[in-house]
Amino acid sequence: MNARSSERSPTGTVAGTTAGFKKYNPEPSGMSSIELTPSQKNILQELVNLYRESESAVKGEDIADKVDRNPGTIRNQMQSLKALQLVEGVPGPKGGYKPTATAYDALQIQEMDQAADVPLAHNGEPVPSANVEEINLTSVHHPEECRAEIQLQGSIADFHEGDTITVGPTPLSKLQIIGELEGKDDTNNVLIMTIDDMRAPAGEPEH
Repeated sequence: MNARSSERSPTGTVAGTTAGFKKYNPEPSGMSSIELTPSQKNILQELVNLYRESESAVKGEDIADKVDRNPGTIRNQMQSLKALQLVEGVPGPKGGYKPTATAYDALQIQEMDQAADVPLAHNGEPVPSANVEEINLTSVHHPEECRAEIQLQGSIADFHEGDTITVGPTPLSKLQIIGELEGKDDTNNVLIMTIDDMRAPAGEPEH
């Protein structure tokens, strides 16, 4: 079954939020609008990131390192996330935690069967593990102070203020955005960048 929901509006934002997010979970779970605390969302997001990178169960200590909490706090949070059916525990020496399909619904992201088509470069180096999920352009009517919010699938822990970020070209408009990292929203896995240059090679050449 390959019921993938990938409706997007022209701006690149995901169409719809919690409504209609019963994608690849055929059982009616009634969990499509789980309200998570910022802390739970952050921990769940990092679990998804680490699980995607390793494709094996993730240890609580690894999540604790990423979110700068002690492992005991992570264990307590995992109990509540298990109760919400967002996480399953894997016993044994190689055990840990795995996100459930419902976790992807709760975070409103899709399990990616293939890499996203929007490349991302960090200080000039491609980042193959980061999938650009959404690009929001803000302050577009003031180009001199234009910013972009880049929502990623993948860890944003290695990105730091002042780093150079290049996003694109996007599949349809071939838009490429180059700028400097201004801040991060760890809870929502978003990079906030000041745009220095925007190019759309698919349009008429400027020279």
